[in-house]
Amino acid sequence: MFKSLLTYVIAIVVLSPSAHATLPDFAKLVEQVSPSVVKINTVSISEQQSSQQIPDIFRELFEYGNPPRSPSQKVRSSGSGFVISRDGYILTNHHVVDQAQEIQVLFSDRSEYEATIIGTDRRSDLALLKIKAKGLDVLEFANSDKLKVGEWVLAIGSPFGLDYSVTAGIVSAKGRSLPTEQGENYVPFIQTDVAINPGNSGGPLFNLEGEVVGINSQIFSRSGGSIGLSFSIPSNVALRVIEQLKDSGVVERGWLGVAIQDVNKAIAQSLELDKPRGALINAVEIDSPADKAGIEPGDVIVGINGQDIVDADDLPHLVGMLAPDTKAKVEIIRKGKRKSLSVIIGALDGDEIAIAETKENSDTLGLSVKSVDQDQLRALRLSGGALVTEVLAQSPAALAGIKPGDILVQLGYSRIDDTDEYFQIIQDLPKNTPILVRFYRQGWAISKTIVIQ
Repeated sequence: MFKSLLTYVIAIVVLSPSAHATLPDFAKLVEQVSPSVVKINTVSISEQQSSQQIPDIFRELFEYGNPPRSPSQKVRSSGSGFVISRDGYILTNHHVVDQAQEIQVLFSDRSEYEATIIGTDRRSDLALLKIKAKGLDVLEFANSDKLKVGEWVLAIGSPFGLDYSVTAGIVSAKGRSLPTEQGENYVPFIQTDVAINPGNSGGPLFNLEGEVVGINSQIFSRSGGSIGLSFSIPSNVALRVIEQLKDSGVVERGWLGVAIQDVNKAIAQSLELDKPRGALINAVEIDSPADKAGIEPGDVIVGINGQDIVDADDLPHLVGMLAPDTKAKVEIIRKGKRKSLSVIIGALDGDEIAIAETKENSDTLGLSVKSVDQDQLRALRLSGGALVTEVLAQSPAALAGIKPGDILVQLGYSRIDDTDEYFQIIQDLPKNTPILVRFYRQGWAISKTIVIQ
């Protein structure tokens, strides 16, 4: 027994240096890429608290700055970015420069430049800036499709104003969906455990070759700080957006015109699928590209142009990346049989959602909401509200008796004019305190109380 133990100890001693040698050394990488990473300071004018613009859990990575206390007060914020061309193009997040009156770009050598906005894209949360400079060091993009879960990655940015901070971790997952408050879902985010915090927004995510694989955008946090759940925009998404912003200052996306949801086990059995997969079509907009191609409610889309649709979230990612007026091959399953359809992809305009998700993440009340049809508002003589589409079982809303189809018009002392107003209100609701909720159900006004535990 002693001999066996000794052998084991010797094996550890022999293997330890080898194991240690496999750990990456980031020093040369950081030295190589740091000159191309920048800090971005902005000044904007705001009439409300900037913290109200940040989701409670999925937070955009803003510098904490100084929130305004009165109308028309200047707000100073900061984020990160990086150089993508020798003649001064800078990539960052849309939310970093949104409504900015002044934009200043700072390099690691302390040189400073005033920047102008070439174009921004809210749906991908990307913005392209330009500074008057020549001969800049440029970062190269990698093919983010080749990025593997478990691969080492590194981030450089300015969290909380701490310039050029370096953090590292691994890729935790790919293709994560984080729908916006508008229900839009066009970015298959890269999830990592890299420690990024407010101020990292717009900074690059590198592979071990020093190539950009993503742009840091959001974190999952209940406190506002890193807990090891960070989300980056894939480089392949960024490259397409950059090209269009350079050419025209705006981004065009594909539009299909369907409402979808995930396929669970029960649905798969009822539709004669071999396993739960694809995107179930719940509705098809009249005269939409999907309608013209013959896609019907009850169809399950399982592929587009040879790319598999595993979950419903995959569909808006792929459709949004397609150029309008291009032909796409759509694979569907109808009544248990696979069928191929040819679709001419439409153009998504500013007010449309390419694919209207019917599955939304519930909020702190346990609700999913959407905008109320204007005809409904007129019929009820209401100026606004938020339509309940889903109520989570045993949630505060469910316990209060709220049901799908109810139209919320008041929470506490705050009136609900639209979904944006609703999402702002719920961020500040107190816990363990009865809160008045007023809503309409089948034309009748009802008041109840709701308690958040």
